[in-house]
Order: sequence, then C-alpha cells, then structure tokens
Amino acid sequence: MKDIDKQSLEKAYQLFDSGYIDKIEVGTLKGLQQIHKYLFDGLYPFAGELRELNISKGGFRFANSLYLKEILPKIEQMPQSNFKEIIEKYVEMNIAHTFLEWNGRTMRIWLDMILKKELKKVVDWQNVSKELYLQAMERSPINDLEIRTLLGENLTPKVDDREVIFKGIEQSYYYEGYKKD
Repeated sequence: MKDIDKQSLEKAYQLFDSGYIDKIEVGTLKGLQQIHKYLFDGLYPFAGELRELNISKGGFRFANSLYLKEILPKIEQMPQSNFKEIIEKYVEMNIAHTFLEWNGRTMRIWLDMILKKELKKVVDWQNVSKELYLQAMERSPINDLEIRTLLGENLTPKVDDREVIFKGIEQSYYYEGYKKD
C-alpha cells in the first residue's frame, strides 16, 4: 500500500498543478469518480469504479453495494448551498463509501471542491487533528454536529493557496496512515 500511497500522493499534487481539478464536476458522483480515477488510475484496477462488494471499517458497515446505484443519485441531488447542507451531503457520501479503497482521500478533495464553489472557502486540513476528525466521522452517521463544528472552525478563504491545498492533501493521507518520507 505504501507505494500506491506515495504514487497517488504525487498524482494528487498533479491534480492541482495541472489544472485538471478545474475540469472536474463539483458535488456530483461523476466528479467523485473523476477524482478517484485521477488519483489511482494505473495504480489500482478499479480506479473510479463503483464497488460491487460490501465493506466495513472498524466495525462499521458501509452502505450495501446492492443499493449503491440507487442511493448515490439521491445523495448527489442533496442540496449544497450552505455549510450544514454540504456536511450532510459529505456524511451521506461517506456512509455510501463508493469505492473499495481510498474513499477518504478522494472525498476530502471532493468536499473542498464543493466548499470552494459554494462558500468560497476550503478546510485548512493541517489544523484538523487526525484523532478528532476520525472520531467525529465515526459518529457522524448518528449526529454530524461534531464534524460540522470541527471542520467549520477550520474553514479558510485561502482557496487558491498552494500551501494550504498541498498541506491539506498531505494531512488527508496522514489520516489514512501514510507518512511522507
């Protein structure tokens, strides 16, 4: 996994440096798939493809794969005009867990794209504690107040600041256990 993590991290930097990020649909399933495909194409055989198996993590079972094609369009249609709505959509997409692997990294970029488009802000992920974030996400299907508060306190208008974006990407990989050499 470390090699895939390292290579996809480089691809994440390229996603922004190349300007390809600006061609991705914002807040849609297609956009989420575009991000995943970009980050993991050539590294992972199912890059950008919906999962067909059931998965769980830490005792939490994500949405049943049989229902993904039915629920994902409904999540996509959720409103995203304010911070509360955006976080609700983010939490629902996390519960769906669209891909077999690497959902978190993909979804955090997707979230920032929505925030940038709708609110002219992004999360300054380098200021978001890994432990607090993971705990809040674990509890978010029951109540999203904790994740909403944590991320809301770390919003920044520096949407085009390369350091904020890249440090955020590195933090996102750190949340998943990868440490840059």
